[in-house]
Amino acid sequence: METIQLDYPAVHTVPRRVHVGVVGSGDLEVLLEPSPDSHAHVLVNTSVEGFGVAWKNVLDRFFARFQGAVAIEINDFGATPGTVMLRLEQAAEAASA
Repeated sequence: METIQLDYPAVHTVPRRVHVGVVGSGDLEVLLEPSPDSHAHVLVNTSVEGFGVAWKNVLDRFFARFQGAVAIEINDFGATPGTVMLRLEQAAEAASA
């Protein structure tokens, strides 16, 4: 089990909590809620160790487009980078709706 924590600058607030996905083989869940400050904070709990650089790359790409002040917890069970981006985009869309 590996835990990764990253922070990003934010431009706007996010109005609501969101939960997307499930923790299961090859999938993950994203728990998103408004941040207590003006930054985005990400906590990744993953069952696969040694992919910190890959996680950072995916999250860097996501936060280059999404600039909300959020606290995100990701609980991963071997999801691919494509699945990670899909779940993050689903959560961002649901939080902004």
